[in-house]
Amino acid sequence: MTTLTPQPVSVRAEDIDRFTRSALTSEGIVPTQQVHAWFAERRRAATHVVRRVPFSALTTWQVDQDTGDIAHQSGKFFTIEGLRAVRADGQGWTQPVINQPEVGILGILAKEFDGVLHLLMQAKMEPGNINLVQLSPTVQATFSNYTQVHGGTRTRHLDHFRFPGGGTPLVDVLQSEQGAWFYRKRNRNMVVEADGEVEPHEDFCWLTLGQIRDLLRLPHVINMPARSVLGSIPYLATPRGGNGFRTSLGASLTPEDNGPRSLAELIGWLNDAKLTRGLDATLIRLNEVTGWHRTDDEISDDGGRHFSVIGVSVSASTREVTAWQQPMLAPRAPGLAAFVTRNVDGVLRILVRASAEAGLFDRVEIGPTVQCVPGNRDKAPESRPALLDYVRGPSARVRFDVVQSEEGGRFYQAQTRYLVVEAGDDLPAPPGDEFTWMTFGQLMAFQAFGGLINVQARTLITCLNALW
Repeated sequence: MTTLTPQPVSVRAEDIDRFTRSALTSEGIVPTQQVHAWFAERRRAATHVVRRVPFSALTTWQVDQDTGDIAHQSGKFFTIEGLRAVRADGQGWTQPVINQPEVGILGILAKEFDGVLHLLMQAKMEPGNINLVQLSPTVQATFSNYTQVHGGTRTRHLDHFRFPGGGTPLVDVLQSEQGAWFYRKRNRNMVVEADGEVEPHEDFCWLTLGQIRDLLRLPHVINMPARSVLGSIPYLATPRGGNGFRTSLGASLTPEDNGPRSLAELIGWLNDAKLTRGLDATLIRLNEVTGWHRTDDEISDDGGRHFSVIGVSVSASTREVTAWQQPMLAPRAPGLAAFVTRNVDGVLRILVRASAEAGLFDRVEIGPTVQCVPGNRDKAPESRPALLDYVRGPSARVRFDVVQSEEGGRFYQAQTRYLVVEAGDDLPAPPGDEFTWMTFGQLMAFQAFGGLINVQARTLITCLNALW
């Protein structure tokens, strides 16, 4: 377990200014109307077919007869194993989990056009996406992919993210992924400024951050890896007139430590949570998992409440390999992740939670106010997460509301409703010390460390950055 002491933000002040100016630029070298036309054309142009198949049809994957684990014949990519999680009170559970120890690259290439920073986004097919093709980072690849274990073509633009000899790093941080489904998975989130020319390709398009902010309001357009990288980009506070939500959000983005707790106190709060609320997680054999059953084509929990492990066969004309099979994790129902905010003396505060997830590298990370699968919790009120009813009720003023896909390379049809709400005077007091209020500037300061803010909260950060 890692404990923390304050460190300076590594992104240069002049680069933060360039990111901010790009975010305030609503049109780029490719006009927004043309961007929509290009994206629609890329969705139509390629041939993509995804079919569920039994495990026996996963020709390059093997089920270990002793452990029950599912692994690729190369020993690379990832494995489906078992996980045992134990809470501090001694209670726990077992479940399947994706073990992918490789650190992948989520890299977005940046370049100035007409004095404005643009980001190179890729129209990328992933088999688990709701609509298959979404906008992804310039490079989104595991180590096995970009070293071509699959025997396919080389990952485009990879050299810009390999050092020495690549471009100039603007953002570079290790971040976690879904701790409920991955075991200690981390990716390198990067924004790199290109040195020299960038080879054009029909699957890639240069956009300003302002254009990307507008696209974030649309469901299933910006994929999860892109949202993760975008959530790591820092901005300057942008003064606004008046006294509304946007003004208080801009005031909250200032680097001054003006929250109810200082940064040092917040670090202490998170370290305490790691000691007292963290889950002890251990990998076990898949056939040791209890409360789950296996058929020829899926592994499912007995109650039908959580997720299944399934097999899929994929044909994709635009990928490095045009046909493959793989196991995927298929959630039973959509999730919900919400930030509750409130205006205090003209500065927006964000209510966050110390979120313990079995697969997190460091046990606990800062998460949304509410993070759950409501379909699992819609029974007795006492079993629901704190403030779930509030964020879905009439009192909360909705500032952002969109449904987005989760990581489509490992999760099949996984989607989450992302909400930002502003609370009124009727907000119930948060129960327990697992909750705390932060300013947006403090939240972004934590982002600079890496591995402190979970993937759902990072998407909500991108939502907040679309609102100022």
